[in-house]
Amino acid sequence: MDEDNKVEAGTRDTFGKGAARKLRATGQIPAVLYGHGTAPQHLTLPGHQVGLLIRKANAVLDLQIAGKSQLALVKDVQKDPVHQVIEHLDLIVVKRGEKVQVEVPVHLEGEPFAGTIADLDAKTLLLEVEATHIPERIIVEIEGLEEGTQILAGAVELPKGATLVSDAETLVVNVHVPQKVDLGEEAEAAEAAEGEEAEGEEAAEEAAAESAE
Repeated sequence: MDEDNKVEAGTRDTFGKGAARKLRATGQIPAVLYGHGTAPQHLTLPGHQVGLLIRKANAVLDLQIAGKSQLALVKDVQKDPVHQVIEHLDLIVVKRGEKVQVEVPVHLEGEPFAGTIADLDAKTLLLEVEATHIPERIIVEIEGLEEGTQILAGAVELPKGATLVSDAETLVVNVHVPQKVDLGEEAEAAEAAEGEEAEGEEAAEEAAAESAE
């Protein structure tokens, strides 16, 4: 565990939108911690520090609650859809050595063969890993891969200690040649459409003139 993951957490006994707004106004984030058969704990966390920590997917926080340490996996982050301000966190109790299932982002490295593109069909894969050793990403090497190459989840090299939970037949990467677009044909079609529209307008104007007469 990284020492920077230590977070001083306070407890709270006031709830509702009004109470949450007051907390956020003081730079705090409301959160709830649950799991392992324990009663949910309602907490307050330092907003700036936690905001930086949860930039990493599947962040594990070392919460300091009333002088005691408790590891917690960030399960859900609720944000304001407009301002993207963190409004609430859901945290799950985890223990050292315990294994958890998490969605880990897939990252492509390298460039496929000239003239082809590599589509990332599965942006994440579900893995089972130790709670305190969750990888930030799964790296898939695509350097020089040719058209028609497909990489399935079962063929992806996983980080040490990780086990694949996703279906092994899940398509992760598909290398293909992009379809060619004939710009000349597109331009002709656009001109034809404009011509038809202009003719329609002229006909409408003539009909209106005849009606007026």
